[in-house]
Amino acid sequence: MSGGQGQAAGGAGEGPVTGDGAPTGDVYEWFRRGERLLADGHPAAAEQLLARAAAAEPHSKSIREALARAQFDAGSYAAAMENFRAIAQADPSDDYAQFGWGIAAARLGDFETSVKHLALAVAMRPQAEHYRKALRHTRATLAARAGAFGPLLPGAPGYLPPQGASDRQGASDQQAATDQPAATDQPAATDQPAATDEQAATDQPAATDEQAATDQQAATDQPKDEDNQA
Repeated sequence: MSGGQGQAAGGAGEGPVTGDGAPTGDVYEWFRRGERLLADGHPAAAEQLLARAAAAEPHSKSIREALARAQFDAGSYAAAMENFRAIAQADPSDDYAQFGWGIAAARLGDFETSVKHLALAVAMRPQAEHYRKALRHTRATLAARAGAFGPLLPGAPGYLPPQGASDRQGASDQQAATDQPAATDQPAATDQPAATDEQAATDQPAATDEQAATDQQAATDQPKDEDNQA
């Protein structure tokens, strides 16, 4: 992240050491010397010194951030990501920690995680061009890798909806609403009793004719009974 290319020829170690091999000075001196080593392009030596400082002061954000930068420049991407993640989890509003987490994840091939945290960093600090550049690069890499297995699906990191897709979806929804059958097309409930009334009207005359025949037979039979009595 600082552009360091490793330990320079001729060697650059932790500096003066005590009899037991520990660097001289206190934690603050280790931190300052580690930063100078990192700025001078010696990330491996800086990592050793800053790791000692971080072990002595595990809650120091400045020391942990410097250590993560040194680890990244030294190629220790997994260790760098762990330290950037620890800072971001302790303070989610730290845009640089989100950025470091994202680029370290990209170096490890975890582009989904990278896009997530780079996008957070850009949202927090949109004016940072190197944040935006890293996010564009990671999204392009993710899209290119996904393209080998077919187009990205909606919801996938890096997916962009095709232009005009929302308009086509709106037209489809409108057409579907038009095709729904109207409530007035349903058979009226009053049509069914009409058939019952018609059947009742048809059946009633038959019963009346039968009753008339019975009455006529009774009238015919009655005089015969009177003649017999006479």
